[in-house]
Amino acid sequence: MDLRQLRYFIAVAEERHFGRAAERLHMAQPPLSQAIRQLEAELGVELFQRTTRRVDLTSAGSAYLDRVRAILAEVDAAAHHARRVAAGAVGHLTLGCVGSATYSLLPTLSRHLATELPGIDFSFRGEMLAPDQEEALRSGAIDVALLRPPVADPALTVHTLRRDRLVVALPVEHPLAPKTQVRAADLADVDLIVHWAGRHSVMHNVVFGVLRGAGVEPQVRHEVGETSTLITLVAGGLGVAVVPEPVTALTLRGVVYRPLVRPAAAIELAVAYRADRDEPHLALAVEVIRKLF
Repeated sequence: MDLRQLRYFIAVAEERHFGRAAERLHMAQPPLSQAIRQLEAELGVELFQRTTRRVDLTSAGSAYLDRVRAILAEVDAAAHHARRVAAGAVGHLTLGCVGSATYSLLPTLSRHLATELPGIDFSFRGEMLAPDQEEALRSGAIDVALLRPPVADPALTVHTLRRDRLVVALPVEHPLAPKTQVRAADLADVDLIVHWAGRHSVMHNVVFGVLRGAGVEPQVRHEVGETSTLITLVAGGLGVAVVPEPVTALTLRGVVYRPLVRPAAAIELAVAYRADRDEPHLALAVEVIRKLF
């Protein structure tokens, strides 16, 4: 028994005539009649009652017809699904997003991915530090990461998306708040709130590098793990923070943002994934992300 015989059976059952069924199948009638008899012999039942004028289904044939239609529908659906998988139109992906881009980027990105790739199920993890994202990529906990380079692991493929300039988040009552911009030198002897050094935060290293490059030794008052917590502490008047500009989308009462100048500094945002991942739906998602920027 093969799918060809089943399709022949359905044609005869629907046409109730071997000649018309043969025309529908674009074949001669004798091979069609032979294929149906082989099917009946294999099943051990008669599927049709044949007369000189018409062909009718037996009770066994009627029952068989319902099941065969369901089987062929599943076969066609499976083929369609396989083609969609091969084209990258379906699948599931988990995206990890660095904290500084979570608030400004994730709402737009999630809507864009849903529109461009409606067959792919996306889930998101925000507020992830770059080292945590790298480990999650290696373990498979996430499939794609939006992170801050550098990424030293050669097992990960990294594409830079954009550069975000650095700004200073200040309590509204801070002496620097009335300024239109803040110089790095203005942050000397200022209480700072930074990401934890112990978790190898990229932002921690960038902030320290920028300030020390300007001759300022950072005076850290608080270290935190999440950008939202960092800005919340700024709103509480506990210190000042240097953050990427997208964090300004996180608006809290009591916080103002000012550009950081002298030196003006920026930090890259990149998309990363495991180099050994070649699934079509992952490649499509990365392509959509890169085009968005």
